[in-house]
Amino acid sequence: MTTPLSGTHFGLSAGDYHATIASVGASLRTLEHKGRALVVPFEADEVRPAYRGATLAPWPNRVVDGKYTFEGVEQQLPLTEPDRGHALHGLATWLDFAAVDRSGSSVTFAATIEAQAGYPHRVEVSVAFSLDECGLRTEVTATNTGPTAAPWGTGPHPYLVAGDGRVDDWTLRLPADTVLSVDPERLIPIDLTSVETEGDGAFDFRAERRIGDTFIDHAFTGLTRDADGLATVALRAADGTGVEMVWDEACPWVQIHTADQPDPALDRLGLAVEPMTCPPDAFNSGTDLIVLRPGASTTASWTIRTLA
Repeated sequence: MTTPLSGTHFGLSAGDYHATIASVGASLRTLEHKGRALVVPFEADEVRPAYRGATLAPWPNRVVDGKYTFEGVEQQLPLTEPDRGHALHGLATWLDFAAVDRSGSSVTFAATIEAQAGYPHRVEVSVAFSLDECGLRTEVTATNTGPTAAPWGTGPHPYLVAGDGRVDDWTLRLPADTVLSVDPERLIPIDLTSVETEGDGAFDFRAERRIGDTFIDHAFTGLTRDADGLATVALRAADGTGVEMVWDEACPWVQIHTADQPDPALDRLGLAVEPMTCPPDAFNSGTDLIVLRPGASTTASWTIRTLA
């Protein structure tokens, strides 16, 4: 039996939820509630487009020019975003993860990021997906099994779907006080600014409002959290259906992207919501960068669930 291009697939079911996970990149391929898509899916036998649903590690987002210095040693990563000249979304997105635990509503994957040029460290990565009546929870754990300290960051890359229509038609609630301004050509981080002032308030979604034609490809922080320390981003369609993503303090950042594409058939199909343990280019700035000592582990998690 031929393995699909996106890897081995695992279907998860719990109550009214169903999800499909692909082993390549430990990727969320589909997530539905009562048959309604909560994420933009992709076909089993296609190369995963636009990082849809991928697990990002050992860094999320960009390392500018693919260059950084860690513990006094300069490193050069492969440039996987050639148009802008950056190293994008880590080294795990095309690894074929092995399933190490499985039930009807859960699957846990494991893979090793081997020491290599630009990242001379060995890190074991575990990605556990579990589905219940509260939605789909993902937990990523990294363990440094090499002899040297390793820089680390992670996050997911789902494109959320509120319901009928496209991004322009939906409302967004994003409880973030601060946005990371970027160079418009290469998206290089510049400075943290208030969402009230950046772009004349274009990125201020603390009160739920329609996205319209706003272009967003920015990282946000200064997140308002509930009494349990959880931050929630909510997306809702005109008919009241919606989806939300929830995460704890392991991820103080979230990247939001309106998925603008030159092909009209693909343009703004879903809103990328990417909780992150660190901001773009953290390998250079050091901001919220996790340094994994030999033998140490770290974990981050998030949940996607339906609204209405």
